[in-house]
This record gives sequence, structure tokens and C-alpha cells, in this order.
Amino acid sequence: MASKVSYARYGKDNVRVYKVHRNEDGTQDVCEMTITVLLEGDVETSYTEADNSVVVATDTMKNTVYILAKQNPVIPPEFFAATIGTHFIETYKHIHAAHVKIVTHRWTRMVIDGKPHPHSFLRDGAETRNVEAVIKEGQGITIRSAIQDLLVLKSTGSMFYGFHRDEYTTLKETHDRILSTSVDAHWQWKLFSSLDAVKESIPKFDDAFEKARGITIKLFAEQESPSVQNTMYLMCDQILAAVPDVESVDYSLPNKHYFEIDLSWHKGLKNTGKDAEVYAPQSNPNGLIQCTVTRAEKEEKEAK
Repeated sequence: MASKVSYARYGKDNVRVYKVHRNEDGTQDVCEMTITVLLEGDVETSYTEADNSVVVATDTMKNTVYILAKQNPVIPPEFFAATIGTHFIETYKHIHAAHVKIVTHRWTRMVIDGKPHPHSFLRDGAETRNVEAVIKEGQGITIRSAIQDLLVLKSTGSMFYGFHRDEYTTLKETHDRILSTSVDAHWQWKLFSSLDAVKESIPKFDDAFEKARGITIKLFAEQESPSVQNTMYLMCDQILAAVPDVESVDYSLPNKHYFEIDLSWHKGLKNTGKDAEVYAPQSNPNGLIQCTVTRAEKEEKEAK
């Protein structure tokens, strides 16, 4: 049977990197990352003819990441991802695309006796700052930044009513409920023509991350949310307004449910409605709400 390789991509996954920067004032900054590098190019013969001469060993990729981390800044991760990918397509002529993902793990400086400690940190949650960069020979660099696993909850200020009802519906309307979710938010940057173009935008990446995170937290806390759908749309809309170089924003928010427990069977104990204080956190099934928001066509034309 005649066949061909229609898709081929390979690389090194879960490359763990920790870098420390020692400042002149005696303080230290740290960064811990998990990195994935996947390459595409003229590698079909490694699959069809067992020709390993076209294979850049994944161990070589791992070593390259370590060396580039030593030689280059790793913050912001958008620039480091672009640096890694550009290295591979410029170094190996048969490699035409590199896909680099960086997950930056959260280390927050400790505050001791009211003062930031110079070199001690704590992991205050599972939240990560993620970047996915695709570097294609002659086609530029695409970058997608993200906040992931930011767990948030508010005990009131959320409602859900007026939804469609039919013979399959049992859900009751509510004007006051607990709202909790694990934030997965991404924003897609405009195409960068080269690594130099990414370098020119270095100050924008950290600023965008702080704005996106701040908007997410502030709107979640302050809005009297009529639905997760409306809340996430407003988050997307505000990030687009705050970061002009971003083309689109998307959120994926699982609805982490907390159900009232009817305790009336025990001596008439009231624990529902306005009397509810004790709830049962639910693991599954759960709602999952997603959306992508882009700039309106008119705004895009005016920008040009």
C-alpha cells in the first residue's frame, strides 16, 4: 500500500529549568520553568527509511535549552520562547518550524517582619504563567500568552436565572450563589516578523500579563455576575482595550459547584436559601464555559 508521512513533529518534553539572578544590592530573583520543544522540517526519512541523520536528538534540544537559559534572559518567557525557537530554525537548515511552550511556576518572595526577604520564596498556589510560541522559517513568530490554574471563589455576588427551560430542565433559578472557577485565559499577540521584533516588545509582555491578571481578578470580585458567560466576555473585552497589540483573548472557565445541604431532617435545622451556611463542594460533573473575543472588523480597519 502506498503511503506518506503527512504530519511529523518531535522534540523534548518536560525540560525543567531553574535560573537565579543575583542583583548588585544582594537580593536574588528566581525563575522556574517547564519547557517543551517540538521541531518540524525535512525529517520524513527518519520515519520512512530509518534515516537518523536528519534527527536533531532530543537530548541535544535539552542541552540547548540549558545553554540558552545561561546566555539569555528567561524573563519575560515570551522572549525566551522566541529565542529558543529561532535558534533551532537558524542552526539547522532542514528544520523549518519550532514549537516552544514554557510553563513558569509561581515563586513569590516571602515577607518577613513586614519586609521582602532577599532570597526566600514560597509557592502560593498552582497558578502558572504560560507561553506558546511558534517560529516558522520566513513566516515570523506567533506568540500566545496565558494564565492557567488561577483558582478563584466568591461567596456571593453571582446569579443565574432566565435560562431556557424545557421538559429536560430541573435546575432552579438563583439570584445568589457561590461562584468559583479555575481561570484558564489566553491572549494571542499580533504576528512578530522576527526575534528582533519580539525583543522590541519585551516591556509589553510583563505589562500585559499583569493587566490581564488584574482585570480577571477585579472583574470577578466586583461584578454582580449574571452568568459566567457575561463575566468572561467582559474580561476579554477589557483586556483587548488594555493591550493594543493583542489580537484575541479567550477564556475557559469550569464552574466549580458548591451545593446547599438540606439539613431539615435533623430537628428542622435550616440550611437552605438565606439560611445556607454549610455547602458540599462538588467535583463533577461541572459546567464548562468557553469563549474567544476578537477585535471588531471596523476597529481593525481603523487601526490599519
